[in-house]
Amino acid sequence: MQIFVTISNMMIPFVIFYIISMGILNRQNVYSDFIEGAKDGFQTVVQIMPTLVGLMMGVGILRASGFLDFLSALLRPLTQKILFPAELLPLSLVKLFSSSAATGIALDIFKEYGTDSFLGLCTSIMLSCTETVFYTMSVYFLAAKVTKTRFTLPGALLATVSGIAASVVLAGILCQ
Repeated sequence: MQIFVTISNMMIPFVIFYIISMGILNRQNVYSDFIEGAKDGFQTVVQIMPTLVGLMMGVGILRASGFLDFLSALLRPLTQKILFPAELLPLSLVKLFSSSAATGIALDIFKEYGTDSFLGLCTSIMLSCTETVFYTMSVYFLAAKVTKTRFTLPGALLATVSGIAASVVLAGILCQ
């Protein structure tokens, strides 16, 4: 196990050394290229900041208002019919927008039900096999100036639903 720790500790310095070495071998001004890239990165951050702030505020408001708990109580009869725990509905919805907010909800689930419970295992697996679809699409498509997303949203939502279903099935198997 120690070998993996050693290798992972050496990876970043190796990559930096490799990039600088290749720049010098190709007679590039590595420092000015770095500064130029940093400027571009900063401009990208400035461009996507309103989108990020809007997403974070929206998720925060939904969480603080109690709407997510109300929604899961309202949809409990439907989720019981499809064998999906209603307690995971807020996590499923919030994860589409914000991974950090989903982590907060996951911690609440862990405190209430335990990490080794069925809901705790579902939560852990769900966080691992789903993506922040709307966050990713808004940030990366905005940064890359993509306007025609075609099948990205339906495909991403299908993958998320598949990941959620897999988390419930796998947690059910692990709890037996």
